[in-house]
Amino acid sequence: MDTTPEPPQSQPSARPPEPEPGPEPERPEHPRRPDYDPPPAHAPRAPWSDGIRFAFGTLTVLPVRGTRWDREAAHAGMLCAPLAGLAVGLCAAAVGGVSLFLGGGALLAAVATVAIPAVLTRGLHLDGLADTADGLGSGKPAEDALRIMKRSDIGPFGVITLLFVLLGQVAALAELYGQDWAHGAVGAAVAGVTARCALTLAARVGVPAARPEGLGAAVAGSVPWRSAGVVAALTVVGCAAVAVPFGPYDVVRNAFAALAALAAAELLLHHCHRRLGGVTGDVFGALAETAATTALVVLTFG
Repeated sequence: MDTTPEPPQSQPSARPPEPEPGPEPERPEHPRRPDYDPPPAHAPRAPWSDGIRFAFGTLTVLPVRGTRWDREAAHAGMLCAPLAGLAVGLCAAAVGGVSLFLGGGALLAAVATVAIPAVLTRGLHLDGLADTADGLGSGKPAEDALRIMKRSDIGPFGVITLLFVLLGQVAALAELYGQDWAHGAVGAAVAGVTARCALTLAARVGVPAARPEGLGAAVAGSVPWRSAGVVAALTVVGCAAVAVPFGPYDVVRNAFAALAALAAAELLLHHCHRRLGGVTGDVFGALAETAATTALVVLTFG
């Protein structure tokens, strides 16, 4: 009899229940192609014609109608700002020349020359100078200073600043017209060009707007550093070139006047950036008047 035990039979392994078939997961649909071609990541720059219209329409009251007010137009417009200043300066020089021709003295011609830029800008730059002086002179924090600058009235700091700036401009132009009309005319043109070139430099990349609205926010950071430097260099060379008929000394003096004007505006810009956190439309006006006054005063040296 065979007593060998039989091998144990293997038990079938337990299998997990198979999942019941469910609905297939929905696949994300591809977005429908738009009916238009989307704009490029970097919009093209505005043509120079739009920039000139932007500069004249924003910085003067001359009958030049702007067609674009976007960032690209602001970029081109701030590069063209010295051209608007040249037009204002030439108009001021023409009025001063008429005053001299009609028999008015150098002082009367100087007053007329100073009045024309105020008329052609509706006094916005002078108003900005007064408001900036009130804001900075208050010694209060940035938010309070900006609130003071936004008021419609003018405080004591603004009145005093306007008084000395206008007296300085008139005195300098009277000195230049005392030499002859040509020196006064060149002074008016140099002051106008350097004043608006200071705005070009203030609109460069890296200088923020202190408020989210207004002219400062529209143009702040719209000009690359290299472009701003080129415009500044051309401005200094142009101011020196117009003095060639007067001799080499006047060429050097005009170049130094332009450099000093831009340097004075840069010092004020740095102070406003530190105190207010950026630029505003009022700060732009203060920069323009500071540069114009500095250029005129330096032109009287020697």
